[in-house]
Amino acid sequence: MMVSINQLITESQNTASQNIDRLSTLDMLKVINHEDQKVALAVQKVLPEIAKAVDLIASSFNRGGRLIYLGAGTSGRLGILDASECPPTFGTPSDQVIGLIAGGYPAILKAVENAEDNREFAIQDLNNIALNNKDVLVGIAASGRTPYVLSGIEYAREIGCTTIGISCNPNSQLAVLSNIAITPIVGAEVITGSSRMKAGTAQKLILNMLTTGAMIKTGKVFGNLMVDVVATNAKLVERQKNIVIQATQCERLEAELALQEANGECKVAIVMLLLKISAKEAKMRLSQSNGFIHQVLNPTK
Repeated sequence: MMVSINQLITESQNTASQNIDRLSTLDMLKVINHEDQKVALAVQKVLPEIAKAVDLIASSFNRGGRLIYLGAGTSGRLGILDASECPPTFGTPSDQVIGLIAGGYPAILKAVENAEDNREFAIQDLNNIALNNKDVLVGIAASGRTPYVLSGIEYAREIGCTTIGISCNPNSQLAVLSNIAITPIVGAEVITGSSRMKAGTAQKLILNMLTTGAMIKTGKVFGNLMVDVVATNAKLVERQKNIVIQATQCERLEAELALQEANGECKVAIVMLLLKISAKEAKMRLSQSNGFIHQVLNPTK
């Protein structure tokens, strides 16, 4: 099958880096850094679309739905990275945010030949996790034409699942198929076609916003503190203590004792200390407020 990629911006040649192989190391890095600075500005232009996506994802979470990332190569790995960080950071169930990659687990570490071109793989992968109409499926493909991703988006739409497409080429197939198209135009890569660079950076920034924004909107953050952090190692135990201290202005010993009584739940410890109530009462009030600390503290607002 003939595949034409000549018209894709992500495959075009960057005039700013045409002589990069003849530059000094420092000048070479300056070119890369200058191009990287364009990424945040490209993402800034699609913030309205990202905001719509965040609201849909938060709504899905509130209905018991999940966020599913679907991608191949770098795009798939970025989805898996973002998904894997949610449980320790926000205390989410391991299956609330899921990353799927063309070729499965082996493709996380090394390329799996032709996996991204197999449309059936996507449907199988989505069936394996029982994708349903409560979920949100985010297809990630710098080109916007990856068959694995397009097939998954098409299947999701057939079963009534909300779809979001992240690509870096305007008017791509992925953008057309998706309910919400997020399309940061980062321009040609420093190394022609190496979309793991600027395109990958843009994707990472957007994925950060999708999960962080949705977690904020579902009560996982108080002020700017990640109050549902799970203490799975010594560093995170200390982070929990610091979060309780910062949220309540208490002494370190008070934070430690409150966390012990709260069975290591930051939110419970914070509400206990701020309202001077028991762990049981704090937990009940949080449940009544859907996990939002500010609603516990200001129930009439």
